[in-house]
Amino acid sequence: MQLFGKAISMLISDPWFYVMAVPAVLIYGIGKGGLGGALGIVAVPLMALIISPTQAAAVLLPILVVMDIFAVKQHYRNADYFHVKRMLPGGLLGIFLAGMFLSVTPESGLKLLIGGLSLAFCLQYLLNGGHAKARPGWLSAGFWSTLSGFSSTAIHAGGGPASIYLLPLKLEKVTLIATMAVLFGIYNLVKLIPYAMLGEFDATNLMTALVLIPLAPVGVKMGVWLLHRVSQDLVYKLCYLFLFISGAKLLYDGMTVL
Repeated sequence: MQLFGKAISMLISDPWFYVMAVPAVLIYGIGKGGLGGALGIVAVPLMALIISPTQAAAVLLPILVVMDIFAVKQHYRNADYFHVKRMLPGGLLGIFLAGMFLSVTPESGLKLLIGGLSLAFCLQYLLNGGHAKARPGWLSAGFWSTLSGFSSTAIHAGGGPASIYLLPLKLEKVTLIATMAVLFGIYNLVKLIPYAMLGEFDATNLMTALVLIPLAPVGVKMGVWLLHRVSQDLVYKLCYLFLFISGAKLLYDGMTVL
């Protein structure tokens, strides 16, 4: 009983965090399972409304690694490994740059970054009519994968930039989802290094992640089930609406302390 009480005392205690975190984790899992990696873009901004952005990202990362196990197991046979290899160097560079950035940026700066990136992704979605446009060459792969690795490390939202490169390739839907699953499975394992070096895997963050981890396979399974049964366009519109609201709030919070 004492051990249980000690474990409970290590958790994030604010109930509003879980109000935001539970749907955030499920949405991310649904995206990994079948509706596209960009769906998870809303997760950290939602959680960062209650706790610091870096803590939100740190709590979410071990959960993402567990999601990746289920998602890669489900999809790895259908991935396009040529494009995974093409995007990997830029992605790793982006992870390194983001790790350096996070180590020197105060919380207000991170809120400005997350809010700004969130609104930028919303604007990109609107300007392109909900469809990413890019030339699928080596230069395009390097640029968008670097941005993907950076935003994936900063706010676990690398799916948007990756999609800008991958969508014009006109990959079959299952191949697209599988390629994203394998690519971000690698990204998330590498991201453990900078987050560990930043000291973000303390007892509170790890225990909170452990409590939320059972939602990981649930979200992924929901995504796999929904892959052929739901309008992807509608889901994305709703998520971008939530992203806009949370991004605007974080941007406002960051600006008020300048």
